Amino acid sequence: MPSPLPVRDGVGATRLHVPLTGPWPTAAAYMVERFFHLDPERLLERFDRGDIVRADGSPLPRDAPLGSVEFVWYYREPAVETRIPFEIEILHQDDHLVVVDKPHFLPTTPGGKFLQNSALVRLRNLLDNPDLAPIHRLDRATAGLLMFATRPATRGAYQLLFENRQVQKVYEAVSARPASGTLPSFPVVYRNNIVKARGQVRVQVDDTKEPNSETLVELIDSDERVVHTLLRPHSGKMHQLRVHLAALGIGILNDRFYPDLLDDLPDDFERPLQLLARELRFVDPLTGTERVFRTRRTLQHAPRTGAPVSDA
Repeated sequence: MPSPLPVRDGVGATRLHVPLTGPWPTAAAYMVERFFHLDPERLLERFDRGDIVRADGSPLPRDAPLGSVEFVWYYREPAVETRIPFEIEILHQDDHLVVVDKPHFLPTTPGGKFLQNSALVRLRNLLDNPDLAPIHRLDRATAGLLMFATRPATRGAYQLLFENRQVQKVYEAVSARPASGTLPSFPVVYRNNIVKARGQVRVQVDDTKEPNSETLVELIDSDERVVHTLLRPHSGKMHQLRVHLAALGIGILNDRFYPDLLDDLPDDFERPLQLLARELRFVDPLTGTERVFRTRRTLQHAPRTGAPVSDA
């Protein structure tokens, strides 16, 4: 469903579904209860200013009865953002694709307290392209390769590559060496069933179900402190690599979610998650040629003695 509002400052309007029936006399009353954490009067003032609109772009008045509209659009008004002090590096740009090296801590798309501090919004503003859209996503904590489509007409062809698992993805991770000193027998293929429940920050593992995630884990190097691994995911479940390495006893350094959920604290920019999206390889659906992109970033705690492995 197209938005009636244009992209503004790199950020698209938010669409909200409004129930057609319920205990609320008006659509505005539903939104006041839905967004209980906001000041009700300030929210109602946005109706009076015409900031909340219908599908045809017309303003929705605060007294519009429930059932008179199913969807509304509006621009989010977050608190003042603190800039994430790391920059995106553009590695490739053509008529259809933009490939970047995303830093740690920067989310792929706007969400929560991050709007301008997202890779998508920064790139839209930098390239003056409101049609720019992510083809896939990386966790906010993960650094490395991220691809964006530059135009809607060809976006779907690239997104299908990921949906059909036709993109070979390679990651690197650095983990603390287990206290026992015993490492898994590499290479190892790890599989399990991962479920993401609404409202939960971590995924859950369900050992009663058939595996829906799979990762090949190879050893790059290790020393007395850390283990440096190469990861080839066959699937793309949320937090898959973090869950799999934690299950193998080599949870990723600085991971605040796995194996244990730690207290939610402000970002510590000196302690980024040691996970890096290293390589993307695929056959271009428009030209039929093989394309390979590699990150220029490195993980700060990776051993420096080992030779890099070949991904050929």
